[in-house]
Amino acid sequence: MSIETYADALAFIHGRPRVKKQPTLARMRDFLAALGHPEAGQTYLHVTGTNGKGSVVAMSAAMLAASGLTVGTFTSPFITRFNERIAINDQPISDADLVKYTQQVAPIVAAMDATRPEGGPLEFEVDLAIAFLYFQAQAPDVVILEVGIGGRWDYTNVIDPVAAAIVTVGYDHMALLGSTLTEIATHKAGIIKPHRPVVVGQLPAEAMAVVEQTAQQLASPLLRLGQEFHARSGQPGALFGQLQFQGPDMSSLTAALGLAGEYQVQNAAVAVQLVTTYLTAQHLPIDPRALKTGLAQVQWPGRLEVVNDEPLILLDGAHNLPGVQALVQTLQTDLADREIYLLVGILADKQAELMLGELASLKNVHLYLTHFAGPSQQRPSADLAGLMSDIPTRYPVHQAPDWQTGLYEISQTMSANEIILITGSLYFVSEVRNFLKD
Repeated sequence: MSIETYADALAFIHGRPRVKKQPTLARMRDFLAALGHPEAGQTYLHVTGTNGKGSVVAMSAAMLAASGLTVGTFTSPFITRFNERIAINDQPISDADLVKYTQQVAPIVAAMDATRPEGGPLEFEVDLAIAFLYFQAQAPDVVILEVGIGGRWDYTNVIDPVAAAIVTVGYDHMALLGSTLTEIATHKAGIIKPHRPVVVGQLPAEAMAVVEQTAQQLASPLLRLGQEFHARSGQPGALFGQLQFQGPDMSSLTAALGLAGEYQVQNAAVAVQLVTTYLTAQHLPIDPRALKTGLAQVQWPGRLEVVNDEPLILLDGAHNLPGVQALVQTLQTDLADREIYLLVGILADKQAELMLGELASLKNVHLYLTHFAGPSQQRPSADLAGLMSDIPTRYPVHQAPDWQTGLYEISQTMSANEIILITGSLYFVSEVRNFLKD
């Protein structure tokens, strides 16, 4: 196909197959070799986790930018526009550059389609190759790569980072990663590289054992939340928390957080340790004021994001069971005194019944269940109505044929000091956010 416009570029990218064909990085490495290895010569940080990895990337990038560095980021999924996935100092790649680098990868993709029995690069591989070409041209000081799924066989795992982070390990993507925490953690621990430090959040014991064993085998320094570095909330019960941090590279830091939610205190601790580990390894100064500025100013759309003040409307992309459990903890800690109207849409391939059970356990929640488009025909929105029959709730559960109807019904029912929270999927939150932000 001819790629002349931004729309052409997106059509080419989204037209690539999405399904992982086999657990191998060989095709990605061949793809990069054919492009002249644009990933070489960059300085990287690598971040994985069942939840929280996007927030850790955002906070780490903000702190490093506030420290005077240019910071590339590669993240997924996007919330408003595809370009957000590839950015430098929070500025997305331009439409013109996206077209330029899509044009550059297209003939290589076509050649690999024609010569490889399993076919050419998948959509995520194309996204990543475009990012590498962009970062090669822009030459930021550091690039932070967010893992797509897992770690060991994720296509981002073709780099040798200065340091890596494993934020959380929980149950998600079990069809690809396995049904036990040991199996899932084995995939996540696959990003640990020999002699490179790895920063680890609070993991279940079963998962931590895998990470510790992998780090020991690779002689990789291990920095664990609660052991080598410490964090606590300085303002329990506040929607926007305060981090109190202690670590090996910085004796103490107290910082206000720009991202809402109790769970962001632990994410922020992992980000601070990752950043200070990087700065120390690169023999760069650690400026606590810059770290505090970055943590206070960071924005990450769709993560307990305030999109309206009166009434208070929050968007949270909790899209799996661990994410919903973290959200529930925040609601119990910070918003227990407010009535909350929850508008929920969940993808069919998630643990929807368990996620709904967690949300329904809250005494101050009114549940409105709905549908949304989903990212593709292969990944539709779940039909939530039939899942609630065995889940006890304090208030009647409402069904809305679409989220627009649900939002209208809530607005006609609630009072001014009550809260609307839209959650269940990043794709759902993205769809609603684009409507509310217009």
